[in-house]
Amino acid sequence: MKPAALPERPPSPLQEIRHTELDAKGLRLLVKRDDLLAWSKNSALCGNKWRKLKYNLLEAKTTHQTHLLTFGGAYSNHLAAAAEAAKVLGFEATGIVRGEETLPFNPTLAFVKQCGMRLVYVNREAYRYKSEPDFLPSIGIDATGVFVLPEGGTNMAALRGCRELAEEIQAQAEADFIAVACGTGGTLAGIVSGLKESCKALGFSVLKGDFHRKEVAALLLEAGAMPADNWQVETAYHFGGYAKWKPELLDFMQEFRDQYGITLDPIYTGKMMYGVFDLIRNGAFPRGSTIVAVHTGGLQGVAGFEQRFSASGVSV
Repeated sequence: MKPAALPERPPSPLQEIRHTELDAKGLRLLVKRDDLLAWSKNSALCGNKWRKLKYNLLEAKTTHQTHLLTFGGAYSNHLAAAAEAAKVLGFEATGIVRGEETLPFNPTLAFVKQCGMRLVYVNREAYRYKSEPDFLPSIGIDATGVFVLPEGGTNMAALRGCRELAEEIQAQAEADFIAVACGTGGTLAGIVSGLKESCKALGFSVLKGDFHRKEVAALLLEAGAMPADNWQVETAYHFGGYAKWKPELLDFMQEFRDQYGITLDPIYTGKMMYGVFDLIRNGAFPRGSTIVAVHTGGLQGVAGFEQRFSASGVSV
């Protein structure tokens, strides 16, 4: 079957959140439901993964590539999305997985295998060198004719897709702030590249450390974007680091779902939304502001999260 690019979809909707705290502060909060931007219902190919893969897949098509290769951890949303994209669009696919093979497969890896993705496991030490030119040959992979996607899908083509997200939001609402979770920083960088001067982007890091500022700035420089001060990274809401959590995070997510009918994930969007509400409570936004929080999807990872922490009685 000849590979094709992702089809166009109508803009994902904005859903308004009503809360006494917002009324008291004179604020408006909207959720950009990019979790509904999907190949199909409950698809892993959704949200910011749809945005990031859109132009990468188009490039793979126009350069006549038929094989996708990418990287990720055992619970990676990106691996799941890339595997599904390969299946539905007719590409062969290989996933380089950080760590040793563990059986039975977790829900994410079971899904990518069902999609037909070949998995190659690399120990964590060797995986650190995945961006080096001789990495693939060193693990016995001939990359001739293979379209290589970086971990998380972040590259210049991905920024182009995420720039469209910012433009889409600003066509739907007069946003003063756009909030988004940060993993690799690609979605935030793409959003910043498409902002009006009157709008500011807030990235909520889901990992420990202060490295996102440097990485997002480097991505913007590579993309040719003018230096700007209309974005910042919040580093206080990672809950201990990547895939780490505390009971108050899960309590917040469950209350949010019960009140607004929106399911968040504990790795990315739950932390971002918790951070948004905490900033609101602490008066971080000027009165009269409109905040748009981006739901980037990632719900495929919930089953794996619950499996990992089942001994703790976790339910998302």
